[in-house]
Amino acid sequence: MASHNPRLAIYPGTFDPLTNGHVSLIKRGAKIFDTVVLAVAKSTSKRTLFTLDERVLMAREALANERGILVEPFDGLLVDYVERRGAGAILRGLRAVSDFEYEFQMALMNRKLKRDIETVFLMTDFKWMYLSSTIVKDVACHGGSVKGLVPDCVVTPLYKRCEERRRQAGD
Repeated sequence: MASHNPRLAIYPGTFDPLTNGHVSLIKRGAKIFDTVVLAVAKSTSKRTLFTLDERVLMAREALANERGILVEPFDGLLVDYVERRGAGAILRGLRAVSDFEYEFQMALMNRKLKRDIETVFLMTDFKWMYLSSTIVKDVACHGGSVKGLVPDCVVTPLYKRCEERRRQAGD
């Protein structure tokens, strides 16, 4: 069994795109843990708008000036990555009761697989409770404003990618 650092947490997700809700949560996590790694997932059942490299690059740019926060890509089973990284905790955000059921199931499965890795839940800041990457993509790709919902470095690439997808679809 690998040694785990209880002061190192992994905040996993696709971050497609990174939202200000994600940024808020990881900054709050960095007040609790010495280091939080925003772990950008490669393999996912979701159809991503951005490539893994693009998602990592945008997250690194958005979080470049934050102390105690790293951004890394990962592939495979989350608990295996957490163990390889030597982290003691998985950080997850909860927006509403609807998030809880899924997150609770995942936390229990992760605990079954690796009993010494804890899952820590933080409630999303009230001003981001409605926000998700899916909603942000939908708004942006239908021409709505996402300014203030995502880091500034995400706004232009998001609109550009939406426009590319519209052209590919023949709209």
